Amino acid sequence: MRNQRKSEELAVQRFQLISPLLAEGLDAGKAKELKDQIVKASGLSERTIRRYLAQFREDGFGGLKPQGRTVSRKSVAIPSHLLEQAILLRKEVPSRSVAQIIQILEWEGLAEPGQIKRSTLQEKLTEKGYSTRQMRLYTQSGVAARRFQKRHRNQLWQSDIKYGPYLPIGSNGVKKQVYLVAFIDDATRLVVHAGFYPTLDSRIIEDAFRQAIQKYGVPEAVYFDNGKQYRTKWMARTCSKIGTRLLYTKPYAAESKGKIERFNRVIDSFISEAVIEKPNTLDRLNELFQVWLTECYQNKPHSAFEKKMSPETAFRSDRKAIRFIDQETLSHAFLHCETRKVDKSGCISFMDQKYEVGLAFMGRKVDVVYDPLNIEELTIEFEDYTPWKAKKLVIGEMAGRRSELPGHLQAQSADSSRLLKAAERKNLERQIDQKPAVTFRAIWKEDESHV
Repeated sequence: MRNQRKSEELAVQRFQLISPLLAEGLDAGKAKELKDQIVKASGLSERTIRRYLAQFREDGFGGLKPQGRTVSRKSVAIPSHLLEQAILLRKEVPSRSVAQIIQILEWEGLAEPGQIKRSTLQEKLTEKGYSTRQMRLYTQSGVAARRFQKRHRNQLWQSDIKYGPYLPIGSNGVKKQVYLVAFIDDATRLVVHAGFYPTLDSRIIEDAFRQAIQKYGVPEAVYFDNGKQYRTKWMARTCSKIGTRLLYTKPYAAESKGKIERFNRVIDSFISEAVIEKPNTLDRLNELFQVWLTECYQNKPHSAFEKKMSPETAFRSDRKAIRFIDQETLSHAFLHCETRKVDKSGCISFMDQKYEVGLAFMGRKVDVVYDPLNIEELTIEFEDYTPWKAKKLVIGEMAGRRSELPGHLQAQSADSSRLLKAAERKNLERQIDQKPAVTFRAIWKEDESHV
């Protein structure tokens, strides 16, 4: 199953690579310009990009997975002197593509034709911090931010995290800070989902994103900052599986998320009121917030619209069709995958719980596929085995009988001891080695007496 996992990761990378070309209403000239930029940044050929597009349009996300071959786990090493020259060529002209760098090295006689693979060199340059995208960060100059707005609903969602008030969390009543996660539609300013959460990690982003999709459909693109809660593998995998383009803001460019930042300032008025109300639980805080959000924002005239429409009216009046996906597809898109080692009891430890995997997998590493919203059962994947379910370990009042070991781990019967036979053979060899080469016999005098 590890090959499948690697194939999925490659499909995610390919989707995010071609996602700019999937934007609706893209004219031929703009598409050609975007395609040239992708070719230059990735080092891939235009033919390869066209092939990825055709595969996605025909078979969706699954069409981007490598077909008919195993995924290579190791890349051919590039000699250090060639890598140094490649970095020097990239530093001289940051816009040079990987293909151009390889061509120069071959023309200069430093590398044999075909010695350097484009994918390998691209990987090594990225590891060293000299990819086209990384170099562009140092060559672009700051420009004044320009206002932008998508024409239709669900073309772009923005999201951010805002620090909330302190609430008594847990049985001890100690007050802890809570956090607001909000997703807002760029065109209509509608908050597709927002809520307060007790922790600050990627799980709260996932929950908010999932609820927003269930209520308002799948967005064409999402726009996040570079916080660690957003820059995760599961976010890239989820967006690729549901066909959503994943975008991140440039470093130190907070103005590019102006709409969600402005909404965060509006939230300050609610937090001021909540401090006066003093809700005692997180549920009560969210209950008050949803009422405030509906009455004081969603259905209130917004200055962004000429007719002073509310975000709710603007979203409902848009004629662009909303794309929904079934619950099974949505759940599959939000699955996580981690690796665990099976202990001597045939169990794994996962999120402070024990799950029974099977004695046949003692000491082996298995892939755990799970839905973060439901960890009562886990799906276990291992090499060529059919995936199976693992349930939480139940410990009774009395110790139960241990299951028999699988056949390949049971003791093998034998007619004789191989150790003792080998020892005898070794001992015989030792005696032969120690036998003296010359024997001194007794010497007799003529009178037959011993000397």
